[in-house]
Amino acid sequence: MDSFASFFHSQPHSGRNQSYQSHKNLRQISPVVQHHLQQVYLTLCCSLVASAVGAYLHLVWNMGGLLTTLACMGSIVWLLSSPTYEERKRFGLFMAASLFQGASLGPLIDFVIEFDPSILVTAFGGTAIAFGCFSAAATVAKRREYLYLGGLLSAGVSILFWLHFTSAIFGGSMAIFKFELYFGLLVFLGYVVVDTQEIIERAHLGDLDYVKHALTLFTDFAAVFVRILISLMKNTVEKSEKEKRKRKS
Repeated sequence: MDSFASFFHSQPHSGRNQSYQSHKNLRQISPVVQHHLQQVYLTLCCSLVASAVGAYLHLVWNMGGLLTTLACMGSIVWLLSSPTYEERKRFGLFMAASLFQGASLGPLIDFVIEFDPSILVTAFGGTAIAFGCFSAAATVAKRREYLYLGGLLSAGVSILFWLHFTSAIFGGSMAIFKFELYFGLLVFLGYVVVDTQEIIERAHLGDLDYVKHALTLFTDFAAVFVRILISLMKNTVEKSEKEKRKRKS
């Protein structure tokens, strides 16, 4: 909001100076927004740790499943319905949701660890690098430059939903599964960019709810991680099957 005010109340009035000032305002991030982004990413890191704890608890006590998924959804609904001034409560609910989400991913992580633990490390590292690069690109880019992609990504999510729905009813081929997997990865990487820029724009307009914004990015991170993990697992299985066929032949 301050950048728009500085644009309309700037002293120079020539068209060239106004154009330069507008370009400058669309690129700058105020100190308040910078501090807000620091809070968002710090909270996101805490949520990833809580999610890792949840996955570990599943490995120890086999607690992940439908109940933890419902508990995660319930915690998120409770968080979003709580007033913003209850920071500690909302932060605690976010950590609980992250823990339950990690436990819900526990069966998949357990299966991957039994097959090849290096896949898990590679998937997390790849997700962190991709997430960091796309998020940094959105932060450095001109404000609102990528927000127009939101409509296209929403259409992509609709396509994924209907593909999953039809595959569940009529059955799906391996080609459809691959398309759904890699197209979904592309869509959610796009959401990392769009959501980051939307968080910056909302912060400029006075929305400094760092818990909700961190929840948005955590959802993106989890979606990207799952798809990278499954794709790596699938490629490893295919390679092992090819090696077995070669040995038999």
